[in-house]
Amino acid sequence: MKILQMADVIRYRTMSTEELRETFLVADLFQPGHIELRYVDLDRTVIGSAVPSGPPLRLPTDDALKASYFTERRELGILNIGGAGQVTVNGVPFELKKLDALYVGRGNEEVNFSSADGTQPAEFYLLSYPAHSVYPTKLIRSGEQARVTLGAAETANLREITKLIHLEGTRSCQLVMGFTQLASGSVWNTMPPHTHMRRSEVYLYFDVDANQRVIHLMGPGHETRNIVIANKQVVVSPGWSIHAGVGTKNYTFCWGMGGENQVYSDMDALAIAELL
Repeated sequence: MKILQMADVIRYRTMSTEELRETFLVADLFQPGHIELRYVDLDRTVIGSAVPSGPPLRLPTDDALKASYFTERRELGILNIGGAGQVTVNGVPFELKKLDALYVGRGNEEVNFSSADGTQPAEFYLLSYPAHSVYPTKLIRSGEQARVTLGAAETANLREITKLIHLEGTRSCQLVMGFTQLASGSVWNTMPPHTHMRRSEVYLYFDVDANQRVIHLMGPGHETRNIVIANKQVVVSPGWSIHAGVGTKNYTFCWGMGGENQVYSDMDALAIAELL
């Protein structure tokens, strides 16, 4: 498991484009036939993927966790962004179509991943945080969740938000997770921007056409930088950083958070005119 060490707001000011990408971006997560995991020292986040193109894949533990199995002291959110697949938790199978999710609570020793069709494999995105209480494993059908529409076509940010793991729905210890889909013709996400020192956030950008990109904005509002992101790449956002972006075409992104609380609306907003 590769370990990512976050930069603080002081070091951030002098970082080159390459250093920003090496520190905050996970560019090579989804690999056919493999489970990939990255440990982030910020809030002890684990970001991962499972792409079962052949035999089922079993979620391993790692020496970095010092645990006998992955969820011994952790909870796990899983979002399928690919073909139909199955996640089996302690022998219980859960079928996930694209955009379906699964919450796996602490204490589940065996988690396996498989695809319905190896030529069109499931692509499971994994996001995990430490858990100090136990909540039940639960399948989350995205089509059955309440959706919220925000923004407007006039400002090119008309978007639909689907909450998957949150206080009013599927419960967890500290993980909050969902996804946002931008309407055709809209390209801006999370605008106006915000920060929240009480939680770090992770964005997975997907359904980005191969010849398109998303310009992810980060940093303090008065000292912003950008990272150019392609399909199925992940960016980590510390609490001191805004997390917003604009695409060359509409796209989808999964947002996930861990930290002090699970209140979705807990954020410190910045006016667009304050950005520098």
